[in-house]
Formats: sequence, structure tokens, C-alpha cells
Amino acid sequence: MKLDDFNNIDLKNAGSLPMPVKLVLLGFIFLVLVALGYWFLWSPEMDEFTQAEAKEQELRQVFTTKKGQAIKIDAYKQQMVDIEKTFGALLKQLPDKSQMDGLLTDINQAGLGRGLEFELFKPGQESIADFYAEMPIQIKIKGSYHDIGAFATDISKLSRIVTLNDMAIAPLNKDSKDGLLMLEAIAKTYRYLDSSEIAAKKAAEKKGSK
Repeated sequence: MKLDDFNNIDLKNAGSLPMPVKLVLLGFIFLVLVALGYWFLWSPEMDEFTQAEAKEQELRQVFTTKKGQAIKIDAYKQQMVDIEKTFGALLKQLPDKSQMDGLLTDINQAGLGRGLEFELFKPGQESIADFYAEMPIQIKIKGSYHDIGAFATDISKLSRIVTLNDMAIAPLNKDSKDGLLMLEAIAKTYRYLDSSEIAAKKAAEKKGSK
């Protein structure tokens, strides 16, 4: 088989061509058909197959994640029960509006019970949060270091939540030898909002957003 055999090919008389030339032509035609088939038929199918394979992996991952969550659902439910119990216990430490006067009296009595003398006990303006209100109380008391420390301990043991903030302690008189001190602090106590207050707060927020 020579190159001239291909230069002088007459397709009308392809049947009379030498066998080697026929085989080469058939091979060429086969390659052309394969290339055309790949381009027009197999390539789109391969793309779809690749996309389907990627989608399968994604769905497997989602399934694995959901399965893990389903296995842990009982633990999550128990956590929710525990959280609700803890929240309820904390909520019980917040007085309602009608109990605030009694709480203020408890704070005052905690100081008097330790022999401290109040020079200032001034409840401030409440600040409203999501479900509770915070009331700051300016206090100024004088007494011994031991009694002031015992007062702070008594405050921490109250059944309601009361915190002492911005505390400053200084000698009552610079020249005094009696050891008396002056404590200035902001006592903060909290109460939960009743349903009417929460409704009013939401209405005000809704009106403000408009």
C-alpha cells in the first residue's frame, strides 16, 4: 500500500479498491463516527451523568446529616426540658411588679440588720428588656469593714436576684480612728414583666417600626 493509492481513490469504484486501502478507509470512517457520536450523543449524557452523580453525593450528605439529627432528637428533647426547668427556676427568682416593694424592703433590712446606716437609698428609673425590667438603686451606707462585707454576703443570699455594681469603699473620715467606712454602690434588681406590659412593649415596638 502506497500513498498514491489514497490520492487516486475513486469512491464510485470503492469495491475495487485494494483491501488495505479499504481497511484504512473503514477505520477512518469508524473514527469519524465515534467522534460525531461522542460530540452529539455521549458528551451530553456524560455531563448529565456527572451532574446526577454530584446530586447523589449531595443527597447522601443531607441524608447522613438528617440521620444524625434524628438519632440525637431524644437528647435534644431532654435538653429542652432541662432548659425550660432552669429558665423556670430563674424566673421564680424575679419578682413581679407587686413584689418589688417587698424586695426593696428586704435590701434595706439586710443593711439595717448588720448595723449599717443608710445615707442614701434611691430607686432609679426602670429599664425594660425583652421579658424583664431592671431597676437600679443608688445606695450609700456607712459601717465597719466586717459589717459591709456581711451585708454584701446577705444580698447575694436573697431569694430574689440582686447585684451590687460600681462599688466604691472609702474611710468615712480621713482623720477618724473608729474604722468606719462609706460604701457607695448601685444595687440592681430585676422583675419580670406581666402579660399586659409585654403586650404594650410589643405594640410600642411595632408602632415604632412603622
